[in-house]
Amino acid sequence: MQLTPRLEAIARKVTYKATVADIGTDHAYIPIYLVENNVTNIVYACDINQGPINMANKQIERYGYTREITTMLGPGLDPIVGMDVENIIIAGMGGILIKEIIEANKETALNAHRLILQPMIAQEELRQYLIQNGFQIIEEDLAQEDRRIYQIILAKKGKSEPWAEIDYHISPILVQDKHPLLHELITAKENELNKIIKACSVEKSENAKVRREECSSLLEKIKVVKKCL
Repeated sequence: MQLTPRLEAIARKVTYKATVADIGTDHAYIPIYLVENNVTNIVYACDINQGPINMANKQIERYGYTREITTMLGPGLDPIVGMDVENIIIAGMGGILIKEIIEANKETALNAHRLILQPMIAQEELRQYLIQNGFQIIEEDLAQEDRRIYQIILAKKGKSEPWAEIDYHISPILVQDKHPLLHELITAKENELNKIIKACSVEKSENAKVRREECSSLLEKIKVVKKCL
């Protein structure tokens, strides 16, 4: 199974021989990759919709891993409640949806040894939720695919000190590690903020003014971080 750079970066965060649940599995690409590469032999491929489960089953049968990979239908973490799952993967969704999935079955998430999260948007909101709700962010990584930078967040149960606002947007873990893709991530964030500032400058509403000021302030903080790299 050949994975895209984004999916491969996620799969590489799985603990060796851990029991794994892939939430929102789609075609079961990651579960198949994990079994094929002898990372683990117990994977639960979960999805809220029957269509992706059907596609996953076809792929699993094609590769001959019906004993190692079990498909499970249900929303979020519901299918694995009460089960001993050590690594939980939630990838390819928005950060707000990921935090809602965790919050809906927080005990299950807290019991896992590792959460491997890959939010497509609202990464800062997910980080803030984790820090404020009994989780530690233990590692972060970046992957590049089709000119886009993807952020991968690893978390587990634990106490955390509050982070500064800028840290939720540009993780201090990535800064400390001097990640080779960090400059690209910061540039993308700057471009995003500049677009918002430009759009808000056209509008004359009070909300637009407040939003413009918030983004301008954040942009200045990001520039400070960039100078320190």
